[in-house]
Amino acid sequence: MPEVIRFDQSAADVVENYGASGVRSVHLASGSGRAHTSVLHFEPGGFIGTHETGFGQLFVVVSGNAWVDVAGDRVDLASGQAVVIQRGVLHSKGSENGGTVVMVQMFDVENGSNKGS
Repeated sequence: MPEVIRFDQSAADVVENYGASGVRSVHLASGSGRAHTSVLHFEPGGFIGTHETGFGQLFVVVSGNAWVDVAGDRVDLASGQAVVIQRGVLHSKGSENGGTVVMVQMFDVENGSNKGS
């Protein structure tokens, strides 16, 4: 029988790295290689401060909104939008009004073919 994984805020741990504030995280799974998946819950105004990516990241907003800043270039995202952050770049992330994000970390990641706003 498949195991059900809870990822609501009650199952999340407070994120304390990189000067984070108002963010909770649930680790969903790890791959047999270099892959990890988490859910981030951002409170309004919550953020994770600037740090270098150790993995490429697929940052998928599933509810609310979020933002990502890569080397001073900020992009705002709504529910149903995603962004790829390459490995080895300085970035930060957060949400003005609160949001839930699925973050898939892979050693290297490429954009998909469905590009658009």
